[in-house]
Amino acid sequence: MVTPGGDAPGMNAAIRAVTRIAHSRGLQIIGFERGWDGLLTNRHQHLTPRSVGGIIQLGGTMLHTSRCPEFKRPENVKRAAEILAANKVDGLVVIGGDGSFKGALDLSRESSTLMVGIPATIDNDVYGTDETIGFDTAVNTAVASIDKIRDTAISHERIFIVEVMGRQRGFLALEVGLSVGAEVILIPEHECAIDQVVEVLKRNAQKGKRAGIIVAAEGVGDTRKIAEEIAKKTDFEVRLSIVGYAQRGGSPTARSRLLASLFAEKAVDLLVQGQGNRVVGLQNGVVTSVELKETCEKEKPLDLRLLELAEMLSI
Repeated sequence: MVTPGGDAPGMNAAIRAVTRIAHSRGLQIIGFERGWDGLLTNRHQHLTPRSVGGIIQLGGTMLHTSRCPEFKRPENVKRAAEILAANKVDGLVVIGGDGSFKGALDLSRESSTLMVGIPATIDNDVYGTDETIGFDTAVNTAVASIDKIRDTAISHERIFIVEVMGRQRGFLALEVGLSVGAEVILIPEHECAIDQVVEVLKRNAQKGKRAGIIVAAEGVGDTRKIAEEIAKKTDFEVRLSIVGYAQRGGSPTARSRLLASLFAEKAVDLLVQGQGNRVVGLQNGVVTSVELKETCEKEKPLDLRLLELAEMLSI
């Protein structure tokens, strides 16, 4: 088992579930530490039902993680394959997001070890699953922060731009914005000019709304400049608040813990059945799996109709 890339709430719950379910099937488990770096340096620990006790409620990953650009080099991928063989690893469970799975796909081309991915990322951008481990927790973390910010926005009659994570995709910003009743939602997948935002705020002011929340994914650009532009073109006080890395941490919600357990069971089942190069996922309420290659090559669609719904709800 390995947890490369960015951490997400519920990873520990997945580590616990994989370990205990695998143990119940008579399998031995080792966890490579600090992501792909631990695989390249052969740093690992043996995991038992007792060693993963008391972690289901903890954020982060007990195996730790790190960005490992060295893993992109072909010679290092071959070295990782050799280390898997030396440790007699029959199956590798990769808990992570899109980048982690691309690394697993590269490794699968050099190794006979079966690869199974468990999607865990707050970005929720993994193709083949409706939801990823950690997404629900990140949404709730951002919602709780924005609910408090709205109190101040109303009291001072201000516009607040709240930046949430999402460099490439807007899944998080869209669900958060809809959930907090944001007046405007800015995401990378939908271009929205400053003048359009200003027009919305001016219409709201004519209706008597002197406060507002704009939820912006970090990928839309420099939110500080956006705040300055809106302030110049209106008579509103505009403030910027960045939720930041708080979204990655914290105790996982019940939903994230449940997905971790369900995905872990499916992952172990696939390995026991001798099936590799697959990614576990949730589709229409059913836990299933898709080809690893398909997950890496296809982009998960974002339901832009939710922007229209958010606009209707914010009048």
